[in-house]
Amino acid sequence: MPSRSASAAKRSPGYAANMEGVAAVERALAIVEAIERAEQPLTLTGIAEATGLYKSAVLRMMVTLERRGLVLRQQDQRYVLGPLAFRLGRAYERNNRVEEQLAPLMQALVERGTESPSFHVRQDDETRLCLLRFDSRHSTLDRVRAGDLLPLKRGAAGKVLLRFGHGDPEALQGELAEYSFGERDPLCGAVAGPVFGPGGALLGALSLSGPLDRFTETAVKKMVRPLLDACETATRKLGGVWPAERPARRSAARSSSR
Repeated sequence: MPSRSASAAKRSPGYAANMEGVAAVERALAIVEAIERAEQPLTLTGIAEATGLYKSAVLRMMVTLERRGLVLRQQDQRYVLGPLAFRLGRAYERNNRVEEQLAPLMQALVERGTESPSFHVRQDDETRLCLLRFDSRHSTLDRVRAGDLLPLKRGAAGKVLLRFGHGDPEALQGELAEYSFGERDPLCGAVAGPVFGPGGALLGALSLSGPLDRFTETAVKKMVRPLLDACETATRKLGGVWPAERPARRSAARSSSR
């Protein structure tokens, strides 16, 4: 049960002002996210519908967001992301070592003729974010782009994030690849593997995806080894230890061979 002092603090003007400040930040971020997700520039009405905010509240927020460069109002009164959003994205790219190490490995997979590689990280309990994507050389491709939010609980990459994301040693037993055939999209297939960082933390899932009709048993077998090799190389470069090298695994191997 909350103490009297805690209840009094919640009734104080300072506490109320703090909570209102947090709520204002949440509303502003919801507006920026709605514009980022939209396929085309949004009107004030469109932003209000996408965020669930009153149009008057959106208008007040847009004044500040536009002044700070996070959004830009076009001549037709529709809104797009502004120059500050672009600079933030570039700063993220400069400082994100994961992308720097993964990009050459993903391009090498394309050169080997695999399906399209992409790298996914967990966004929340329901979604994953495609952080990087390289298109394969095939004439037909699946519809995945960097920046897309996809279901966490469907697809090969989602399976990897769920399986290895809790640090459970049991998850490291057996084959490290996960597969999906028409789960997220009935016309697409995928195979994915984990990329680990320091301390065994899961950094994300590296996936190869494409049209389902190309995911024959023979084709999948040819893709799995290069994919897991890339996952292992990325893990080493990012300061992690590939599961097969961990002491517990080596001990288990010795005991089972006796």
